[in-house]
Amino acid sequence: MKNLKLEATKYTPEISFDGDKNVLEIIGESYPENIAEFYAPVFSWLEEYLEQVEDQDVVFNMELVYFNSSSSKVLLDLFELLEEATDKGKNVIVNWIYEEEDEDTLEFGEEFQEDFQSLHLNLLQKNS
Repeated sequence: MKNLKLEATKYTPEISFDGDKNVLEIIGESYPENIAEFYAPVFSWLEEYLEQVEDQDVVFNMELVYFNSSSSKVLLDLFELLEEATDKGKNVIVNWIYEEEDEDTLEFGEEFQEDFQSLHLNLLQKNS
């Protein structure tokens, strides 16, 4: 399976999904003009990947410094997909990475942690 790599822009995060290493990353800011269009290939790739992965640990690093309400909905959908995979026996670990002084991002991570209890979601403070 080909890896997925989307470069960051002013409005979109960097997407780096490496299926060979089982490391998936979304880093940056997320407020694309057309959110459905931007995230469609991300969900398509992820769904196919999760079907193929077996006993390996999958590490998903999420480091968003800013995201709008539309992106928040996408994150909910993304975490639902990951939780479904976990419920099917896949080993998915999500690292929610936030800056020390960024209380908002920490709070979002805590809310996602509460909403998705069978998903292994770590809240990790980034070293400054």
